[in-house]
Amino acid sequence: MRAMGITRPLPRAANGAAWQMITDRVMGGVSSGSLQRETVADRPALRLRGTVSLENNGGFVQMALDLTPNGAAVDLSAYDGFELEVQGNGETYGLHLRTSDTVRPWQSYRQTFRAGDAWQTLTLPFCGFKSHRLDAPLDLTQARRIGLIAIGRAFTADLSLARIGLCLAAR
Repeated sequence: MRAMGITRPLPRAANGAAWQMITDRVMGGVSSGSLQRETVADRPALRLRGTVSLENNGGFVQMALDLTPNGAAVDLSAYDGFELEVQGNGETYGLHLRTSDTVRPWQSYRQTFRAGDAWQTLTLPFCGFKSHRLDAPLDLTQARRIGLIAIGRAFTADLSLARIGLCLAAR
């Protein structure tokens, strides 16, 4: 597995890129949130907390990471998906992948997961990602950014990430 784990100081990942907190306020929404380095259930983690509001056509809070420090595309075609260690509040969240084909802010390739109250390791295969508001098929040779996101309905988000990386299927 190729790690993109969390290192100190917040918010840099092991690949040298900075984690970012993004909310729908960039588009006039009113959702709010925070992104902090914390110890959660005895594990160092990056913790996303927030209130997702649908007012003013909003509806998301996210932690996002460019896959390279300069935002250049990365070839992920040798891998089968992402593996992540998460803990949450029982809500459903999304992992969004952006590529060179996702030129509009609302476009991405998406997969959802449930983050329970205990730490869990999840594997999200690339074949499970669905395009959102674009027709281009997922081109893994042009991956640029990932986002862990609370989106689409009004709720309280609380998602902790201990590790995210790329994985190979058992062969």
